[in-house]
Formats: sequence, C-alpha cells, structure tokens
Amino acid sequence: MSQRTASRSTRIAVCSAGAAALAIAACTFGVPAKTAQTSGSTVMLQLTPTGTFKPNDGRELKPGAWRIDAASAQHVIERFKARGKVPVIDYEHQTLKKEQNGQPAPAAGWIRDLRWVEGQGLYAVAELTARARDYITAGEYLYFSPVFEYDEITGTVLAIHMGALTNDPGISGMEPLSLVAAATAAFLPSNPPRQELSVNPLLKALLAAFGLPETTTEPQAIAALTALGPLQPLQARAAVATAACTALQLPADATPEAVTAACSSLRSAQPGTPDPAKYVPIETVTALQGQVAALTARQAEADVDALIKPALADGRLLPAMETWARGLGKTDIAALTSFLGAAKPIPALAGTQTGGKPPTGTASGDQQLSADELAICSRMGITPDAYRKAGTAMATGAAA
Repeated sequence: MSQRTASRSTRIAVCSAGAAALAIAACTFGVPAKTAQTSGSTVMLQLTPTGTFKPNDGRELKPGAWRIDAASAQHVIERFKARGKVPVIDYEHQTLKKEQNGQPAPAAGWIRDLRWVEGQGLYAVAELTARARDYITAGEYLYFSPVFEYDEITGTVLAIHMGALTNDPGISGMEPLSLVAAATAAFLPSNPPRQELSVNPLLKALLAAFGLPETTTEPQAIAALTALGPLQPLQARAAVATAACTALQLPADATPEAVTAACSSLRSAQPGTPDPAKYVPIETVTALQGQVAALTARQAEADVDALIKPALADGRLLPAMETWARGLGKTDIAALTSFLGAAKPIPALAGTQTGGKPPTGTASGDQQLSADELAICSRMGITPDAYRKAGTAMATGAAA
C-alpha cells in the first residue's frame, strides 16, 4: 500500500521484509536481548544507520537507496517535535495490517524522543511496555523496524511515523535490540549541533530565485510564495519595468533609484525646449531641404549642359533634338549619356559656318534645306544642291 503526502513526492517506508507485501518499504534492526537492563522502561532503539542504506529483501527503490545524515536527521527531529502525536511501537507492523486481517494491534511501546548519534544513525528514545521488555529479555524479539517517510526522488528520510518489534529484518547495518538504560540516553545531546543542510539542487535553485536562504522551512517557503501571488502578474510587471528601462535608456538591471532619478529628470525638463544638441527646428530642416534641392537642380542642369553643348558642336545631336535631350537629361542623365556616347559625329555639321543651323538672311522656300535635310545630306555623302535636285526630280516625277 503506497502512500504519498500532498505537498511533495514522498513515500512511507516500513522497514521489515514481511511488510513488503504491503508495497510499503520495511526496515528492521537487530538486538541482542542479553543487554544490561535498568529499572526504567525507556530504551534506545536504532531507527536508521548513518549515510546510505537499503532494504535486505531486494526491493527496488526509485532513488536507489535511502539516505540520512546529521542535517536531514535534524529536520526529522524537528518534524517529530512539531507533530504533537506520540508514534506507536507495535508487533510486526500489525497497526498497518489490522484493516486487512482484522486482528488487534496492541502497543509494544511509544516513541518519546529522537536522537542523532554521529557515526551510528538516528535513534528513538522509546518507552516499552512490560510485555515488550519481557519479549526482548527472553530473546523472542530481536529486531526493531521503523516506519518512515522519505523523498521519492532523493531517498532522504523525512519523518518517523511508527515502529514495530520484529524478527524479520529488512535493513542492513542496524544494531540488534537492546534495553539500553535511560541514563545512557541522557548522555546523548538532546539538540545535536546543526550542520550544513543537504538541500535538493532544484529546491536550492528555487529558494535562491526567490531570495530565500537554504535553511528556509517548508511553511516559510509556502508563506513566501503565497505572498508573491501568481507568476503571470509578476511577469507582466517585469515586462513593464523592462520597457521603462529601455525608454529611459537605462540597463535592464537598473536599480529602482536609477529609474526614479531618470523619471524625475524628465519631469523637471522645460516643456517645448528640446535639447539643441539632439533636436533641430522643423523650419531649419525645411529650409535646408530646399537649399539642397536647388543645388541638386543646378548641378543637374550643369551636367546636362556639359553633355549637350559638345554634342551640338560635333553633330552628335541636332539642334532640333536639343529640347528633347534636355528633358531626358533632367529625368535620366544616364540615358542621355548613353545616347550621346553611341551617336556618331557629323563632320558636315561640325564644319559649317552656321553650326548646322539654317543661314540667316537667305531666301526661304522650296530651295532652302532644313537642318534635318542637311544632316541627311551629310550622312549620305551628297551635296545640298544634289539633294535639292533629287528632291525636285522626285517631285516632278510624282506630278507627272
């Protein structure tokens, strides 16, 4: 019968092999009965050895073994004292079996206190009944079997629940039962010095994340977590804090004092008076943009002139095409450059006195050639007079 606590992953171990059928671990320790007996009814019974220990019946334990040291034993002792209920010692764990077999479960004694003996283990200061003492004295019971709670992950012993006299041991390394005098127990320290706690690494990391010391008890940790509340609102507030630090140009780990100082500086700044080292009036920017645009236009016009004037002079560009060329240069000077680079000079235009333009002061009419016609003459290698004659002949033929 496996048992778990609600607060953490734990199991109950019953330390005798006979109890294994209950699916509860059982651990038993031996006892020579012929030990000196005192007049008192209090004896020392070993609950666990020190360090790592396993059951003798070959059971598989999820953590591999049980564990206890001075630090974890101190926690067990504190839980025992806080429990307020005296754990029973019975015979053969009958208290755990009575619901199944219906047999009575008489007490053999009661665990009154716990002691940690360095180098030996955890002991119970037990008050035995006269009948139980007789059994031990007569050698009818040789072992004591504790029932303890342990962490299912680490195997660390967490609490002592009860015990039983038995003859079927379940743990190695246990002393046989003995009627040790109560006076002997009095020489053991009631409060062993605390040693460094052996804390589960995950629990240690969680405690550190919440700013709690490793010595924090379970109730203290629960109270601290309850005070923090749900994590989602905390995460939302953390996101707001990070955004504020970013807006204030502060590191993400800025202290509250630094954030407060930055906000105070913003509030104290005069509204409408921006830092001239960081901001420029919009009027200044607009004027500067206009000046840049004008300079760009003048430079573009100069670049177009530098292309068109030589082209007009050497005949690569006809005067009639100048307006078109300038328009092209304003929108795509690269295209104009490409066009003029591919055009071939016209020597006839380059050598005329009029620069390819019709001479002034001459008669106009059918006998006067246009600039385009002169260009055609140049490309065809004929004189203007021959071109006129050819034109006249074609016109006469068409009329006939």
